[in-house]
Amino acid sequence: MTELLSIVNDQDEVIGSETRENIQRAGLLHRAVNIYFVTPDREIIFQHRAKDKRIHPDLLDATAGGGVAFGDSYEATASKETLEETGLKISSDEFILLKKSKEYAEDVSTGRISHSFNARYLYVYREKVEDLKVETGKALGFEVWPLDKLASLAPAEKNIFVPEVLEFVQKDLLRVIKDWQF
Repeated sequence: MTELLSIVNDQDEVIGSETRENIQRAGLLHRAVNIYFVTPDREIIFQHRAKDKRIHPDLLDATAGGGVAFGDSYEATASKETLEETGLKISSDEFILLKKSKEYAEDVSTGRISHSFNARYLYVYREKVEDLKVETGKALGFEVWPLDKLASLAPAEKNIFVPEVLEFVQKDLLRVIKDWQF
């Protein structure tokens, strides 16, 4: 059975549903979430996307994320995607909403379009990265990057990240948590 995602209008009101394939092909406005795991050692854990993903294959992405299924909330989707992509059962009240914004991006390598209201969450992860479960067929693993290194990457290093994820990390996430005491 094909999962249907929520289609929304410019006010983020659900107006219908469609398959992920059709959403990405037509650039339909939908809902999405990204969850960023940050460690007490001031690192971000990125998911390495599988080489055969339809959008942004073989790049480093948020720790977990995905489209909001028709009938689900942003928060429920954050919990569901985190369980599917890391093996961790985390209740929605443990996530910190960092930003929700309307975004548009085209993946030049695949021609797919991501046009969404994206809710970006933070979760403080206190365990070992090796304890995270990689979702078979969807990801290659996880990579840990120090916050300080992410602030000033070399051009070649920037090319290994999903562009929108790196932009959010550098412009928003690093600024928000730079003075946090974990």
